[in-house]
Amino acid sequence: MRILSIDRAKQKAKGPSHGGSPARGRNRIRAGSSTPDGSRLSPTPSLASGIFGAACAATSHAFASDISQTVFVLGSLPIPAAARTHARAAFAAFVLVAVLLAGFPSTALAASDVADPSSAQGAPATGASAAAQDASAADGTVQVAADGVEATMEGSPFALTSFSRSQVGSNGEAGEGYPGYRYYVAGEPGSLVAIASEGLTVVYVPPEAAHDVGFDAGSSESRAFLKRLLVALDAANAKGGEALTAEGEWLFTGEPELEQNGVVYRFDQELKPGQFYACVIGADGSDVTDPANPVYVALSHADTALVVPSSQVQVAAEPTGIDAFVAFLEGIDLSPLWVTLKTTGTAIVFIFVLGLAAAYFSLRIPARAQDIADSIFTIPRVLPPTVCGFLLLLAFGRNTALGQWFIDIGFPLIFSWPATVVAAVVVAFPLMYRSARGAFENLDPNMLDAARTLGWSNRKIFFKLMLPLSWSSIAAGTVLAFARALGEFGATLFLAGNYLGITRTIPIAIYFEWMNGNTDVAIFWTVVIMAFSFVVILFINLWSRRTTKYRRKVEG
Repeated sequence: MRILSIDRAKQKAKGPSHGGSPARGRNRIRAGSSTPDGSRLSPTPSLASGIFGAACAATSHAFASDISQTVFVLGSLPIPAAARTHARAAFAAFVLVAVLLAGFPSTALAASDVADPSSAQGAPATGASAAAQDASAADGTVQVAADGVEATMEGSPFALTSFSRSQVGSNGEAGEGYPGYRYYVAGEPGSLVAIASEGLTVVYVPPEAAHDVGFDAGSSESRAFLKRLLVALDAANAKGGEALTAEGEWLFTGEPELEQNGVVYRFDQELKPGQFYACVIGADGSDVTDPANPVYVALSHADTALVVPSSQVQVAAEPTGIDAFVAFLEGIDLSPLWVTLKTTGTAIVFIFVLGLAAAYFSLRIPARAQDIADSIFTIPRVLPPTVCGFLLLLAFGRNTALGQWFIDIGFPLIFSWPATVVAAVVVAFPLMYRSARGAFENLDPNMLDAARTLGWSNRKIFFKLMLPLSWSSIAAGTVLAFARALGEFGATLFLAGNYLGITRTIPIAIYFEWMNGNTDVAIFWTVVIMAFSFVVILFINLWSRRTTKYRRKVEG
C-alpha cells in the first residue's frame, strides 16, 4: 500500500499528460531533451525538488513508521537493556541516513545542468550523450518508396532520394598512389555518404546540401531524423546483407576529410574524371582493411543518397489487398517461367526418344551386357545432381576436346541455354528408361514370338504391339521425367550458370532470390513449382485410373 501511494505522489508531481498530435508532441521541449541548437535543457530545481522530494518524503515517512513500530516491539520484548540501547542507536542512525538521502537526487540532477560539448554547431556528435539525445527525438514513422530509393518522415524538413547501397568497394592503386579502400559514389560531387563498419557509422553530409535542407549536425533532432531515414532505406536494400542499426557510434560531418582513431575518411574524391569516391585509409597511408594493420577497420558497406527538402519527395501509400498483389506480380520478372517451360518442353522430347530406345535395345543384348548397360543408364538417378553437373562440366568444358569441338562449330555449349536442356536430359533420363524397361519386361514373351511367326518385323512388333501394351507405364514415366526436369537445379547451375532470361530456371530463381533477401519472390516461385508438381501427380493418377479401367471390369 505504501508503494502505491509513492507512485501516486510521483504521478501527481509530474502533472497531467500532454495530448495532441504526434507533431506537437515532438516539438514540445521536455526536461532533459535538447533544443534545436543542440544545447541541453535541465529541469528547474523546484520541479526536481518537487518530484524527488515527494517520493523521498513518502519513503522516509514509511521507514519512520516502520522504525517506530519496530522500536515499540523491541521495547516490549525481554531484551537486556544494553542490547536495546545499541539497537535503538542503530535505528536512529538509519533514519538519519534516509533523511539525508531524501535531498540527494535533486542535488545530483541540478548538478547535471551542463551543456553537451559535442552539440556545438558543425562538430561531429559522438558517444553516449549523442545516443541519449537521438533517442529523445524523431519518433515519427519513416515512409519508404516501393522501389527503395526514396524515404521521407513526418516532421523532418528533409528527405532522401536516389539511394544506393554498395556492398563491396575496391582496393589497390588508382591514379597516383594508393587512395585507400574506396566506394564509388556518383558522377558528380554533393552526395550524402554513410560508411558502415563494426561499431561505427560515419555519415558525410555535403555543406551545401545541409544548408539547403536545414540539416544541423549539432542538433540531435536533425541527426535523429537522418539516422532513421538511413536505417529504413538501408534495411529495404540490404537483401540479406548486414543492415544499419541505430545502435553503436555515429559520426556526422560536413568536412571532406575526417580522422578518427588513426583512420581517415575522405569524401567527394574525384579519382577518375567524372567519378567520385569515398575513401577509407590509414593516417599513415596504410590499408585499413588488412587485419594485420593496428588500425584495422571491419568495413561493412556504404550507402549513398541525395538530401533534398521533404517537399520534393512524395512517397505514395503502399497498396493493400488485391492492388498489393497486382503490384507484386507486376514487379516480378517472369523470364524464369518461360526459360523453365522451354527447357523442360525441349528436354522431354529427347528424354522420351532416348528412354524408349535405351529400354528396347538393353533387352536385346546379352544378359551380362544388360547389367552393365542398365548400371550406366541408371547411375544419374542415384548420383547427386551437383555431381552430374560437375561431370558434365568436365566433359563439355572449354579445355576438353568435345567442348572445343562445340566451340569450333560455333555452338559453345556450357553456360548457354542448350546446356540447361542437356542437364535436364541427363538427370531425368533414368526415370523414363526404368519405366519403359519395366513395362517391356512385363510383356508375355510368347505373344512376341507368336507375332514373329506371323511374319511381323521387329519394327512392327515394337510400334504395333509393345508400345500400345506398355503405354500406361510409358506415359507415367514420361510425366515423372517431365516433373524431374522441371525441378532440376544442381546440374543446371553447374553446366549452364545463372543468367537472367537465358539459363535462370525457376529452381535457380528460388535459390538466388532467397539469397538476395527477396523472400516474397522466392515464396511465389515455390508456389508455382508446387502447383506444377500437383498437376503432374494429378495427371498421373487420372491417367492410371483410365488405362486400368479394363482390369477393374475383369476383376469385378
